[in-house]
Amino acid sequence: MTVPPARRRRLRTWAPSLDGANLHPVLASEAETVAGPALVDLASNDYLGLSRHPAVIAAAEDELRRSGVGAGGSRLVTGSRPVHDRLETALARWLQRDRVFLFPSGFQANLAAVLALANRHTTVLADRLIHHSLLVGVQASGAQLKRFAHNDLDALRQTLEACRSQRPDAALVVISESLFSMEGTSPDVPALAALCKTYSARLLLDEAHALGVLGLGGRGLGLGVEGIALISGTFGKAFGSGGAFLACDREQADALLQTSGAFRYTTALAPPLAAAALAALDLLTTHPCWGSDLVKQSHLWRDRLAAQGWARPAGLGPILPLLVGEDQPALEYQQRLEAAGVLTVAIRPPTVPEKTARLRLVLHRGQSDQALHALETSLGPGPLRS
Repeated sequence: MTVPPARRRRLRTWAPSLDGANLHPVLASEAETVAGPALVDLASNDYLGLSRHPAVIAAAEDELRRSGVGAGGSRLVTGSRPVHDRLETALARWLQRDRVFLFPSGFQANLAAVLALANRHTTVLADRLIHHSLLVGVQASGAQLKRFAHNDLDALRQTLEACRSQRPDAALVVISESLFSMEGTSPDVPALAALCKTYSARLLLDEAHALGVLGLGGRGLGLGVEGIALISGTFGKAFGSGGAFLACDREQADALLQTSGAFRYTTALAPPLAAAALAALDLLTTHPCWGSDLVKQSHLWRDRLAAQGWARPAGLGPILPLLVGEDQPALEYQQRLEAAGVLTVAIRPPTVPEKTARLRLVLHRGQSDQALHALETSLGPGPLRS
């Protein structure tokens, strides 16, 4: 295992929620001794604020009393509860997919997804910026990995054409995300799926950061798109809960049930988390404009940051990366914002490519104008302002 240089060593932080909208991050070792002012949250992935929503909390509490904390076994032994079935059924209907399988974490779901589609006889073509969990899955599968430039469908087409020319009968799998967590960008999903269909490649689409925010009613960018073999998603972001899922057609569902060790040999998702996710889904269903409203809000923030002299953050959703370049200036901006009462995080290599350290700003439903003003004031004029 390679240990990072001292300047890139990470430390765990402890961030107790003070009022649902604010966080106070401190070093884990100092959690019991350090106190300070609350910070406006521009860092977490709780895009819609559902982790503190009364209906979500109440659903988790009710299920906690009914079923206990943990499931106590795998879904094929003693771990299944009625709430698991209700959540899977409701999600499948919401996403217009035949079946859904629940997993304890998004990392585990992505491992299962890759292993369901790829093996040592497969060639995987992956967007260069896919999540680490997907890359671990490719490595575990034994498949040959080819990377293509981020969201570059022309580059993907060329690679698919070369693969088909070399091995006409090769098993091909394409992996991408619908909203990239550090870039804030999205591919043209219908065009991506059509390209995969043209070259008989199976498509795995990670919708973890898009669900609840992007697409019709927040149902992701893969909604209604033919040719997606598997969709992965999580409950730990816009759903405000924990755990994850895979959505697929009936044929792929049977293969997952019969062969996926990542599903068969793990303790089932904790029932209170499943109940919380189900309550969040009910809220998303009854408030289909929450996601689109957040997207509109993100346009305003992008305009304001660009007007202040910052490169307009890429993408359309609630993730706004402010590119800084070098590690140290990014850390200094983080510290400056924290001193002004704003929590954001400097993202540095190897999480992002070299020379692209950034502040990752994350918007949340109902974020106040005061938060935007505090951010603008603390950042100061951007490098593009003459």
